[in-house]
Amino acid sequence: MNWIALIIAGIFEIGWPLGLKMSQQAENSKVLWILVAIISMSVSGGLLWYSQKTIPIGTAYAVWTGLGAVGTLIVGIISFGDSASIYRLLSASLIVIGIIGLKMAQ
Repeated sequence: MNWIALIIAGIFEIGWPLGLKMSQQAENSKVLWILVAIISMSVSGGLLWYSQKTIPIGTAYAVWTGLGAVGTLIVGIISFGDSASIYRLLSASLIVIGIIGLKMAQ
């Protein structure tokens, strides 16, 4: 259950940079997107806290930030036309490999 909570926390970790980005682009809904960012931060942090009951802090933090980083990179590529260069994708795949390695090492 704690690993599921950690994965969900990582997904919510994508929500706060997305909310901040959208608040910069939105004319009439800046406050709404800032609220999305704040709620995402809160849920993400709460689930990280919960998952650390049985998952070591270093593993939990690395997985949490890794999922958030790779997920945000993918959202940026798909939604905002960010570069999908081979170096960015290769680097992101190394993060994913690291996350898998941390899970397997436990």
